[in-house]
Amino acid sequence: MRKILLVIDMQNDFIDGSLGSAEAENIVQNVINKIKEYPAENVFATKDTHEANYLSTSEGKHLPVEHCIRGSKGWDIRPEIMALIPSENVYEKGTFGSVKLAERIAEMAHKEEISVEMVGLCTDICVVSNALLIKAYLPEIPISVDSSCCAGVTPDKHNAALETMRSCQINVI
Repeated sequence: MRKILLVIDMQNDFIDGSLGSAEAENIVQNVINKIKEYPAENVFATKDTHEANYLSTSEGKHLPVEHCIRGSKGWDIRPEIMALIPSENVYEKGTFGSVKLAERIAEMAHKEEISVEMVGLCTDICVVSNALLIKAYLPEIPISVDSSCCAGVTPDKHNAALETMRSCQINVI
């Protein structure tokens, strides 16, 4: 079975930028260590991507904090993480879940037996969104989330998202 790792939104703004937290900073090395367990061709990432008009979008009206604006330092994936991921395996997304990445994973699953492990930020927004999206596309493949490589907006929201994923038959380790 081919094991795939999805690294969700390990970008500067979510680590120590406009939406950063101590919890996010504390998982960076765990994520690096996890990536090193996988062959590079089996590591994929998402990159939250917003434009200059972010505050006028639906998301921006609900979360009025500019973040991950295309071309900004905050938009970049942390350099020591990006160095481990092939650039062609990075999927920009303008919302919480990446349909394009889910479709790519589905293509792979139709050709060979795979499992998916997920890490990243934020557990309660983009990690859970991508996990449920992939589960919807591929209900029979094993999907897991390494909780030591994720951080939520708050510790309580992180734990609530982990419980939601458990309820949806995603293995939380």
